[in-house]
Amino acid sequence: MAVYDPKSLKAEEFINDEEISETLEYAEKNKHNIALIDEILEKARPKKKGNGYVCTGLTHREASVLLACDLPEKVEEMYAVAEDIKLKYYGNRIVLFAPLYLSNYCINGCLYCPYHLKNKHIARRKLTQEEVAAEVIALQDMGHKRLAIEAGEDPVNNPIEYILDCINTIYSIKHKNGAIRRVNVNIAATTVENYRKLHDAGIGTYILFQETYHKQGYEQLHPTGPKHDYAYHTEAMDRAMEGGIDDVGLGVLFGLEMYKYEFAGLIMHAEHLEAVHGVGPHTISVPRVKPADDIDPGEFNGSISDEIFEKIAACIRLAVPYTGMIVSTRESEEVRTKMLRIGISQVSGASRTSVGGYTEKERPHDTEQFDVSDQRTLDEVVRWLMENGHIPSFCTACYREGRTGDRFMSLCKNGQILNCCHPNALMTLTEYLVDYASPETREVGYSLIEKELGKIPNQKVKDIATKNIEDIRNSNRRDFRF
Repeated sequence: MAVYDPKSLKAEEFINDEEISETLEYAEKNKHNIALIDEILEKARPKKKGNGYVCTGLTHREASVLLACDLPEKVEEMYAVAEDIKLKYYGNRIVLFAPLYLSNYCINGCLYCPYHLKNKHIARRKLTQEEVAAEVIALQDMGHKRLAIEAGEDPVNNPIEYILDCINTIYSIKHKNGAIRRVNVNIAATTVENYRKLHDAGIGTYILFQETYHKQGYEQLHPTGPKHDYAYHTEAMDRAMEGGIDDVGLGVLFGLEMYKYEFAGLIMHAEHLEAVHGVGPHTISVPRVKPADDIDPGEFNGSISDEIFEKIAACIRLAVPYTGMIVSTRESEEVRTKMLRIGISQVSGASRTSVGGYTEKERPHDTEQFDVSDQRTLDEVVRWLMENGHIPSFCTACYREGRTGDRFMSLCKNGQILNCCHPNALMTLTEYLVDYASPETREVGYSLIEKELGKIPNQKVKDIATKNIEDIRNSNRRDFRF
């Protein structure tokens, strides 16, 4: 029997079934242990240190106790601490991005995805480089600066060379004042050699969702295709880091399996990356199963309510305080509004989950991977964020300045967010307002920027940011960054 070892490179040892089972038993036993819960919450709180704050985070066992706790007053306290952590480390910035679907050809048999090989009635499509360029221009015309590219697993139709060509095309397109400054990559688990190629192509974060950490459930959900190999998939992040990619993004698909099991596995995976590589995941995504072509979420036994979903997000924030958290347009405006308060730091906007969807006037549905709940325009999303007290950020500075992996975490931990990320967010927001925003959104934005400039603690940084914002508004100069 495999023995739990967070430093192991074997999937069944760093995501250990026996350890998760014992963790869930411990959590259930202690879910009303107020003394223990208070101790865990106190451990999670940010502590003042020098100019910044320090958080120790929580172990998978401690975080699982909080997730199991159903005492209303303690759940509210969790939310309050999660909000405090988010504001201390990320401020009120919310980073914006959009997915770009390159191809829905896929040889896997995943039961929750309409791209599975046996689905013979979905339209199959793969973008040419000319079509990729057209999609990028459409996204630039909205105001996007950051993309997450998506493609099914198919070595014939979607080889690594195709992905690399697409990345090169995306970075090459400069349209009016538009430019995609960062490409994140969400493709199937691959080899160290291929990860090295992705790193050399200048990607931002490599993202791979585990879907489920329950090995038996994983194999049942992936009955055919290369994704059936649980160990190869689960160990992918170690290969990515060996290939030089130090920013990786985790995630499970909530609603497939037992959410408490998935939560424990997710935090254990983050602990493993920290133990082996010295830096945890750059992001954690929290997608839920949604309706799609020939996919009915009701067929799965693990569906979770909005309330449970929100508590999961808060507990992730408590456990891994320095990690960015992502919620996509899978979720409604109402759900996303609540989750922004308790830890989310990145959202997608105006997403289309179909291949070639951005160049179409009307949202196409024939090649969609899943149903999009939040169908507002990017302008509407930007205004919504600002009206709720958030700063929409299009910043990609850290990636282009080499502040990745442990270097970004150091910036976060040392309390320099207000002197670096905060002004960068304001400058990129100004670019958006000048180049793309509606008059109504522009008015809200300029008022917010004037107020937020006053929060920059370093006077020199504040003066430079103020001057750069004036230049953006009054000239054609762009792409300032700290």
